[in-house]
Amino acid sequence: MISTERAPSPDWDVFVAGTPHSSVYHLSGWTEIAGEVFGHRTIFLEARDPAGLLRGVLPVVQQRSLLLGNFATSVAFFNYGGAVAAESSVANELMIRAAAEARRLGCRYLEFRDTQPRSGDWARRSDKVTLELELPPTFEALSKALGSKLRSQVKRAEREDVVCRTGTLELVDDFYAVFAENMRDLGTPVYPKRFFETILRRYESHCRLVVLDWGGQPSAAAFLVFWRGRAEVPWAACRASAKPAGLNMKLYWELLSMSIERGCALFDFGRSTVESGTYRFKRQWGAKPVSLHWYRWERHGATAGPPAGEDRGRAMRLASAIWQRMPLKIANMLGPMVSGALPW
Repeated sequence: MISTERAPSPDWDVFVAGTPHSSVYHLSGWTEIAGEVFGHRTIFLEARDPAGLLRGVLPVVQQRSLLLGNFATSVAFFNYGGAVAAESSVANELMIRAAAEARRLGCRYLEFRDTQPRSGDWARRSDKVTLELELPPTFEALSKALGSKLRSQVKRAEREDVVCRTGTLELVDDFYAVFAENMRDLGTPVYPKRFFETILRRYESHCRLVVLDWGGQPSAAAFLVFWRGRAEVPWAACRASAKPAGLNMKLYWELLSMSIERGCALFDFGRSTVESGTYRFKRQWGAKPVSLHWYRWERHGATAGPPAGEDRGRAMRLASAIWQRMPLKIANMLGPMVSGALPW
């Protein structure tokens, strides 16, 4: 039996923690953050056996945008989602039920950001990968494996008297200052600072902020998330003025070192589009691409509406170009007002 709930049942997180292939973002609080911070409708689909035992879960966030319309994602704002289930058949049943719910809500599409292949007649995106690096037990071993060329790039930053700070909520302001400027430079509206504060308040034990100071100012920063011996960096940024000094390289050096110290066996550089600039940056660290399985239900079919899609693409590129030229103060004021409606 599959039920559709507006709030997760008490056994949701216990099930997620005990099921293989789940991500930290399947824990119910990450979906609730979308409702708490952005006001989105959140949906929790639960599959139970005849005895009432939970056998599968699927979190969904519905978003509305003037440009992109009404759509839903499992899960929005984060890298990994989709169904988590004891059996693949249960996962497919959850997806079918979620698609029916998306249709009922008038959604244009529903995207499942899965890491596992699924059966069924779903449209599938193949341009997204995550990049992963297996970590040795010691940072000395990793440093040797990374090679002299990369080490020399990091040493360039170390000659600049860079200070590395780590923490959680006490570093949010400094992290956000760097992140917001970088997002403006990329032409992308920034999340509200409250988004990161809410994550840290709920999941502080899973998270760590890293800030590099250069010349007395925060100049590079990252947000680390830990789960089952895995370290992931969903957000990282470096001021444009600090990149020539190598602070972007030094930042990742520190992230890898910290992950090994924490006992992690795998470092996840986050998702990228194949052959993009970020993809190539991550590959130089020895990270290997792992295909993501992003499936879609679309109201009008997988091949419907290419002209509209092209129009939206042109509109997004134009909006991005305008945003890049916007004064930082204005971008930081307007970004939090619109970022929650984008298909991150």
